Amino acid sequence: MNKKNKVNKGIKWAILLFAITLTSSCVSNKKIAYFQDIQSINKAKLDSAISFTEPIIQPDDILSINVFTLNPQSGAIVNQAASTPTLGGNTNSSLATQNTGFLVDKNGEIELSLIGKLKVAGLTTYQARELIRDKASEFYKQPNVQLRFANFKVSVLGEVNAPSAYTLPNEKVSILDALSLAGDLTIYGKRENVLIIRDNNGKKEFARLDLNSSSIFNSPFYYLKQNDVIYVEPNKRKVSASNSAQIQTIGVIASVVSVIVLAISNFK
Repeated sequence: MNKKNKVNKGIKWAILLFAITLTSSCVSNKKIAYFQDIQSINKAKLDSAISFTEPIIQPDDILSINVFTLNPQSGAIVNQAASTPTLGGNTNSSLATQNTGFLVDKNGEIELSLIGKLKVAGLTTYQARELIRDKASEFYKQPNVQLRFANFKVSVLGEVNAPSAYTLPNEKVSILDALSLAGDLTIYGKRENVLIIRDNNGKKEFARLDLNSSSIFNSPFYYLKQNDVIYVEPNKRKVSASNSAQIQTIGVIASVVSVIVLAISNFK
């Protein structure tokens, strides 16, 4: 093999090693874009998308309840509620915050001044609101009741830009809403295998959703329940990118090999 061929061979090896390094640090666009089949989906599939169902009140939930009457002072008696410390918020911290509301005890009951104890576990917020309205009607004329969750919390963990526990002001929250609050997935998030962990009457339920596919709109886990946990798994690129020294080493080795090959060629 003459000197020119040796030089060309050394350059080819250097280019090959450089290409391997470059490839290892790239992420395929096919794994980044959401709902890639959305253009091919037909109207029938859209019509069959999962519909929202109201969450059910469970023990340890905190309910914000306000009873409005013709006499504001008399209604204020019922509205007296304690502040309950909870973790999370809509920030990236885990500091305890105070939620004012009525705690659903282990028996599924809340206790309102004047009205007394009411069983609300197993009811939707609408059903609980009507129950309180009926009971309040025994003491007040035409009471108006507002009720919502004060601690509707979902946690977003893993490869997102702002992992945290988020306390939300409404009940209709989808997985896309939660991921938006968390600043979306990072480039290293595994979009095709997002894990949802749900506590259903003390039993854990699990589901894995593919954000690349429009099939998530048909999943019963598309709309979140209180205390759901979303975990975004890191992809293989994250593992390699977490060790930047390794990638730099490969680049250095490629350069060294090229120099050695050229040196040997010139020596011979």
